[in-house]
Amino acid sequence: MSPLLTVIVPTLNERPNIRPLLAKLDQALAGVAWEAIFVDDASQDGTPDEVAAVAAERPNVRLIERVGRRGLSSACIEGMLASTAKLVAVIDGDLQHDESILPRMLAAFAADSALDLAIGSRFVPGGGVGEWSAGRLTVSRFASQLGRLVLPVPLADPMSGFFMLRREVARRLAPRLSARGYKILLDLVATAGPGVKLVEIPYTFRDRQAGESKLSSRVVLDYLIMLADRLVGQWVPIRFVLFVAMGMVGLTFHLAVLGLFHVLVGQGFRPAQFIAAGTAMTVNYFLNNAVTYRDQRKQGAALLRGLVVFYLLCSAGLYINLEVAGSAFDKGAAWWFAGTLGALVGALWNFAVNTAFNWRVQA
Repeated sequence: MSPLLTVIVPTLNERPNIRPLLAKLDQALAGVAWEAIFVDDASQDGTPDEVAAVAAERPNVRLIERVGRRGLSSACIEGMLASTAKLVAVIDGDLQHDESILPRMLAAFAADSALDLAIGSRFVPGGGVGEWSAGRLTVSRFASQLGRLVLPVPLADPMSGFFMLRREVARRLAPRLSARGYKILLDLVATAGPGVKLVEIPYTFRDRQAGESKLSSRVVLDYLIMLADRLVGQWVPIRFVLFVAMGMVGLTFHLAVLGLFHVLVGQGFRPAQFIAAGTAMTVNYFLNNAVTYRDQRKQGAALLRGLVVFYLLCSAGLYINLEVAGSAFDKGAAWWFAGTLGALVGALWNFAVNTAFNWRVQA
């Protein structure tokens, strides 16, 4: 028989917290038919082994080990889809979320058959952030303000990672979720639209007792990209927007190198354009690998192989670049305009072929 509640716990290097978390859940959910699904993103500290050992002892503990897939949002989605319970909750594996409010979330669903989401909130009366510094609190509030730009309904704590929803709602929304980054709640509410019904339940955020914080520049970047996707993705694929943005950075290098060799060194325009295009191509490869195709990021030997493939695929784009720029310059266009025109036309080719054949993802 299916449990009433599945608790999804995305993990990355949380081995010391597994058994303490389950003990807290046992206490909070006494008398409730529940299970825990741990979704692990290739932890290196033995987290999967620890969960597997616990699962051998307890029938209400399951493990999903992911290989070649990372990210909290997509981990939560996989966990939700693996559940057969009526309700699914998401809670961090670091013990910072207060599991004692889970019964209040369950009660909210029992009292309102139309409720879609019950959210653990730090920023409603009765909630709190514990021992956060003023700087961290300011950053969190600013991120929340940005998040509200894409939300169809008011939400005091859109950055919360602690919530409960009906599994049928999760299944309905899953195909339309971006699954990017670490803020799955924001993605869920934005996708659900103005008809979503939610309630916020206060809790106080705890300090981490073991393990390491997952907050990094990559997390921040993923969050900003998810917001951009929500704002413009319905009109222009966000990957193309990122490719163009990285191309603009490469264009800056292109024009700087072109000006250096053509204006200062006195090199002929076409040779200078060739050097500038090669420089920009290299810069664009590393930027796109880090940002545009970060979900398919190449590392180690694959990074160097990818650079060679990038050069080969872009060779036709470079030829088009040189011909367009050279033709424009020969017809009297300013060097900077001719260089820009050639670079932009070549970039269209570069995006198409590299998306399809180098990083092998859909545009």
